[in-house]
Amino acid sequence: MTLRRKALDWSGLAFTVSTGAATFLILLMLAIILGNIIWNGAAQISLRFIFGGTSEGMFDPQRAGIFPMIFGTAALVFLMTIGVVPVGVATAIYLNEYARKQSTLTRVIRAAINNLAGVPSIVFGLFGLGFFVQFVGGGIDRLFFSSHLHYAKPALVWAAATMAALTLPVMIVATEEALRAVPQGLREASLALGATKLETVFKVVLPQALPGILTGAILAIGRGAGEVAPIMFTGVAYYLAHLPKGVTDQFMHLGYHVFVLSTQSPDVERTEPILFGTVLVLLVLTFLLNLSAVLVRARLRAGRVAG
Repeated sequence: MTLRRKALDWSGLAFTVSTGAATFLILLMLAIILGNIIWNGAAQISLRFIFGGTSEGMFDPQRAGIFPMIFGTAALVFLMTIGVVPVGVATAIYLNEYARKQSTLTRVIRAAINNLAGVPSIVFGLFGLGFFVQFVGGGIDRLFFSSHLHYAKPALVWAAATMAALTLPVMIVATEEALRAVPQGLREASLALGATKLETVFKVVLPQALPGILTGAILAIGRGAGEVAPIMFTGVAYYLAHLPKGVTDQFMHLGYHVFVLSTQSPDVERTEPILFGTVLVLLVLTFLLNLSAVLVRARLRAGRVAG
């Protein structure tokens, strides 16, 4: 009995090599970018740089600090998360648990979500300026502060609202996928035991879908921490000598500060260490925000498996 040698699958081998090469190229580019940022920015990192302010000099590498930018970025992400998570989760619950799949209203909502996901971020900035700052803020001022400008101006709250609108499609889609992953049998068992639809959603479905919902929140946080265009019109400031005292004040942002250093600096080469240091801090801050959400998600998953 003779054994025939299996013919080599050249097409499969070529596909494997090409996809492997593409993956390696992506990882190589990522390594080069991160290595360049760390190599040029690590020397600028110090306690003075992290916790210093801008009153000593924004373009002086020996005196510049970025704590106002760190504070503003963290505050923006925090307020944006408070705004986008409840609205995104509620919309996803309605679409997946209550809405009729083929109704006209459901189709219109899904079309709106898909269109929002493809809108350029700069358009969201113009929308935030027109709707949140001028319409909502102006309406509040006309009702309660007729002689003063309190809300009809760029502010932290309007920038966070704009970023929440920008990241809303991501939150809705991720939450819907998490809700669809919950077995239908759990819903039917809950209803069979006498629970109402609302009790089933909040006590059975949402706890099972919570890790997936946190995945959507992680994606929203990552995008919200790095976007600059939407906040240029709605709240970010070129320079502030102090931290914002409330949500109606302007704020400084790490991403916008990078833009300022690279385009508005009187001496770009001299301020290059500040630029790389700021980019490194922005990457680390985004990583820490994502890591904290990932750890919470992992702990919830572990608790659910143990339960």
